[in-house]
Amino acid sequence: MTYSTPVFLTLPEPCRRIIDRLQENGFHGYAVGGCVRDSLLGRMPHDWDITTDARPEQVLSIFRDFHVIETGLQHGTVTVRIDHEPYEVTTFRVDGEYSDGRHPDEVRFTASVEEDLARRDFTVNAMAYNDTDGLIDPFGGQADLKNRILRCVGDPERRFTEDALRLFRALRFSAVLGFSIEPNTLAALKTLSPKIAQVARERIFVELKKTLTAPYAADALRLAPELLFAAVPELEIIRDVPQNSRYHIYDVFEHTLHALEASPPDETVRLAVLLHDTGKGVCRTVGKDGYDHFYGHAVHSKEIAHRALRALRCDNRTLHDVTKLVELHDIHFPMRQAKFRRLLASLGYDLFYKLIAVAEADSAAHAPDCIEERLTALQEARREAERLQTENYCLHMQQLAVNGRDMAALGYRGAEIGTALTALLDSVIIGQTPNDRNILLERAERMLGKIQKGKAT
Repeated sequence: MTYSTPVFLTLPEPCRRIIDRLQENGFHGYAVGGCVRDSLLGRMPHDWDITTDARPEQVLSIFRDFHVIETGLQHGTVTVRIDHEPYEVTTFRVDGEYSDGRHPDEVRFTASVEEDLARRDFTVNAMAYNDTDGLIDPFGGQADLKNRILRCVGDPERRFTEDALRLFRALRFSAVLGFSIEPNTLAALKTLSPKIAQVARERIFVELKKTLTAPYAADALRLAPELLFAAVPELEIIRDVPQNSRYHIYDVFEHTLHALEASPPDETVRLAVLLHDTGKGVCRTVGKDGYDHFYGHAVHSKEIAHRALRALRCDNRTLHDVTKLVELHDIHFPMRQAKFRRLLASLGYDLFYKLIAVAEADSAAHAPDCIEERLTALQEARREAERLQTENYCLHMQQLAVNGRDMAALGYRGAEIGTALTALLDSVIIGQTPNDRNILLERAERMLGKIQKGKAT
C-alpha cells in the first residue's frame, strides 16, 4: 500500500528533469531520503538523491545523452551530472544480510518504492517525493518530523545490527536537528553501543566531527554517553570523575558537555573542548583542604588526546592544532607582554583565537562565581591580539625589516645567519627593538662584534 500525502515540495530544476525523463520512459522516479526530510523542515538540502524502479542499465540508456558515471552498478547507483552537479539515481532495492555489520552481502532490485524505503535507517529518512504522487511516507516520517522524534524504521535492533554506523548517525541527526530519540530506538542504541567497534575508525571520526559541530551536540551526547565511550575508548577516562572543587559544580563529563555548549561550532575548537580534561582522571588528588586537585592535567590531556586522534586516523594538521589547544587550554591571562607576544607568535593569530575560544568555553562551564574574572581576562587578551593584528605587528620572520642577505653582508656566515635573525625577531616581538631596518642592522653589528670577540679569545 502506498501512503501518499498531498504535499508540494520545490525540487531543483535538474532533479525535476531527471524524474520527468524517467516518467516519460515509463518508470517511476522520486527524490528520496535526506533531501525530502530537509525540504519538509524548510532547510536547504546539501544534495538530491533520486530513487527509481528503472534498472541501472535502463538508467544508463535513458540518460545516454548526459554525462553519466557508473557509480555503483552492483548496488544500483548511477550518477547523472547536470550543470556540473551530481545526482545519484538508485534503483529500488532490498538489502540482503549484513554479515559484516556494515554492508549488505547482496542487494535485490524491486519494483516497490515501499520496499526500498523499508530498508532505510530512520523514518524521517524513509520518505520519497515527486510532483505526481506527492509524498510517499509509509512509516510516519512526516509525523516524526513534526514531533521532532528520531525513530528507526521497523525493529531498531535489526536496523543497528545491519549497519553499526547507524548508531552514531542517530546521535548525529539528534545533534543536528535537535530531535529526541524514540525510547525503543534509544534503548537499542545503548544496548548495541559496543557494535560501533565494527566500524572503521575514520568513519567514526567523520560522524563524530559532524556531531560535535552540530547545534545540539551536547544534548545528543548526553543521551547516550556509552556510545561515545565505545566509539572513542580513550574518552572513557572522563566517565564519573568528580570535581569536588570551589571552581567546579559538575563532574568532568558534564563539565565537558557544558563547555561544548559554550563553544563556537568550529571543528578544531570542539575537538579540543571534548578532549581538554581527559587527563583529570589520572592526576586527581585530594588536598589537605579537602578539595580535589588536578595538577598537570593539561599535559596528561594532551597525551590522551594525541592517542585518541591517532586512533581515529586524524590528519596531521588537525592533530597538531587540537593537541596544542588541549595543552594550553588552562593558560592564564593577563601575562607579561613578552610572554604574551611570544605565545601569539608561536601559535599564529588563527590558532590563538581558537585557544581563546576553548578557554572561554572551559571557563563558562565552571562554577558561576569563578567565570567572570577569567572571561574578562580572555576577552582582553583577544582584544590585544586583534590590535596587534590590525597594526600588522611583526611576529614572523617574513615581517622582519632585515633578512639573510643583510646578515651575510655584515659578515655573518652559515648557521650564524639564522641565529642572528631569530635573535633580532625575538627582540622585536617582545618590544625590545622596533622593527626598523637601520636599528636592526646596528643591533646585528653589535651582536656580530660580540661573536667575533668571543672567537678571538
